[in-house]
Amino acid sequence: MQEDKRNKATWIWYPGDFEIWLGNIFNNRRTERGAMFPPFWKQDSHWVTVAFSKRFELTEAETITIACEGQFNLALDGKLQFGMPKTFEVPKGRHQLDLKVWNQTTPPAIFIDGKTIKTDNSWLVTYEDKIWIDENGVAHGSGIYVPAASWNFDSIDNPPSTYQLERKEQHPVCRRATTTSTTGGMLYDFGRETFGYLKVKGLKGTVRIYYGESEEEALDQEHCETLDVLHEGESLGSKAFRYVYIEKEEGSSYDEVLMDYEYAPHDLQHSGSFRCSDEELNRIWEVAAYTMDLTTREFFMDGIKRDRWTWSGDAIQSYLMNYYLRFDTECVKRTIRQLRGKDPVTAHVNTIMDYTFYWFKSILDYYQYTGDTTFIREIYPRMVTLMDYCIVRTNTNGLMEGLPDDWIFVDWVDFPMHKRGELCFEQILFVEALRAMAVCSRLCDDDDDGYYQMEAERTLKKVKDLFWSEECHAFLHAIEDGTMNPQITKFPNMFAIICDDVTPTEKKSIMEHVMLNPSVDPITTPYMHFYELEALCTMGLQEKVLKEMKAYWGGMLREGATSFWEKYNPEEKGIQHLAMYGRPYGKSLCHAWGASPIYIIGKYFFGVKPTKAGYESYEIRPVLGGLEWMEGEVPTPFGKITIKMNQQEISVFSDGGKGTLVIGDRQIDIPPKQEINITL
Repeated sequence: MQEDKRNKATWIWYPGDFEIWLGNIFNNRRTERGAMFPPFWKQDSHWVTVAFSKRFELTEAETITIACEGQFNLALDGKLQFGMPKTFEVPKGRHQLDLKVWNQTTPPAIFIDGKTIKTDNSWLVTYEDKIWIDENGVAHGSGIYVPAASWNFDSIDNPPSTYQLERKEQHPVCRRATTTSTTGGMLYDFGRETFGYLKVKGLKGTVRIYYGESEEEALDQEHCETLDVLHEGESLGSKAFRYVYIEKEEGSSYDEVLMDYEYAPHDLQHSGSFRCSDEELNRIWEVAAYTMDLTTREFFMDGIKRDRWTWSGDAIQSYLMNYYLRFDTECVKRTIRQLRGKDPVTAHVNTIMDYTFYWFKSILDYYQYTGDTTFIREIYPRMVTLMDYCIVRTNTNGLMEGLPDDWIFVDWVDFPMHKRGELCFEQILFVEALRAMAVCSRLCDDDDDGYYQMEAERTLKKVKDLFWSEECHAFLHAIEDGTMNPQITKFPNMFAIICDDVTPTEKKSIMEHVMLNPSVDPITTPYMHFYELEALCTMGLQEKVLKEMKAYWGGMLREGATSFWEKYNPEEKGIQHLAMYGRPYGKSLCHAWGASPIYIIGKYFFGVKPTKAGYESYEIRPVLGGLEWMEGEVPTPFGKITIKMNQQEISVFSDGGKGTLVIGDRQIDIPPKQEINITL
């Protein structure tokens, strides 16, 4: 149960500024063999001058306590007060309190606490850029005031700039001496993939440290992705590793090696769970959950070793998996805000066209799972300006086409596939982005003529007219310079199924001729396996999906994985599994998109999904998919839904909401706080 924050003061700031500031710190921690490695997209900054305002009426005079991150002035009813007071007496009556804060280093933020006057989301805030003063010294104009942002900084001594993740000490499970160099060294194994701050206790002198997600990487001093040189009295930054190889310089010594494991805490009482009759699948779910926890930090990041960045395509999958694991909505909002940044828009999100479209879709997903219209109203203006950027860049066909400096990603593929011209895949994502705009515009009372919905329908019709082949029973790949490229890939076709862009008959044709066709090039990344398995589950093929999860994710486990990888090709052997991007250890062995089974199991085996925003109503369509039994919990805004099912019966208990259990042609109402048992 969340703490009641009514009548409680909290730190407040301009919406999005905390995330932008924190994201800049977060995204610039990446190193490559000791060199810092900043992201290659535009990094915005917080507004450095921000004005806070609140009107109120007091029945008696009141003394307030003021704390501020930055320098500030205070005005009561438009009259500036002396200095930067730590306390201030507000007289009885109607008043307006204004504080203007400047802070170049961290986001301007304030904390005010009095008997009735307290900073919270009812305060208004704007950034300073629209004031002008006439010849008489009178100020004119003002910024656009919006509700102030806050999170959980509810103590005057805990301002936003002090935010950090939690840590706990951990020790290696074993160590052994090696002779890989002339000096020799010690190899430490922490037992599984981990993330945090290595500590070398009692260090005298200097040591060289080589990190590895594998033993081979840690021992390869010339090619390991991350390394450090630690001198006596210094401390280290955070790194991802399982193995650490340490060499002492001549005359140096140390007592022991351990680490501070760094993690984002989560509420186990409000977390999802899963157990079933298949022990390998249980292990897959556990490792997927651990992978998610490792990559859930200040934001949802991609991989903990190499990039350590926020990527929109990775993040949308993290959000969806999170809705079935931890239901951490604050991390979702932080990541969405950070990815978007500020206006003006000068490039696609992460510079990638498809990642822009995923960003729009992620907001609609967030609304469906949470029902949080407050966040939609906050983020909607930035949705509008980003969509304007996209629409202006459509070609004469009204379709999206990569322009110079646009990155068209789709996926990492092991077969020839060009990404030029009008890609069908991009258009299908564009339609989804327009649909997200249509829903959010209605929620924000900005849908006078249904523009976005009409654009979505127009674009989808054009996509089907141009790319659908009745002969091939599939969407074709791309049009370049007016010429159709007839290549068939799974990417646009599986998204057409997931997004419900085709008829039931066409879905079956796509399944037969594309998704289940061995002559169509296979997908080898967990990233797109996420959507491939979702498309198969949408068509009721859970038994096939179960076999695929055991083969693909089980294959990684059989290779020794303790977290799931960026990519897995079963045809590779040994150290081939470690290489990517032309580097022997370039592959991330802990990558957020590797945790797909959490979402697939929650939505398509348990069969739980909201049918109205925020689980106001929901349905459960459980499918064993070849399992003998399964049980677990799915987190929701109102608590949890608990499901137990075997081949003879099913029981469901829900903490709230209006649910419907669907078994074949049967539909059974699920009352809150009452267990129901159904014989199959």
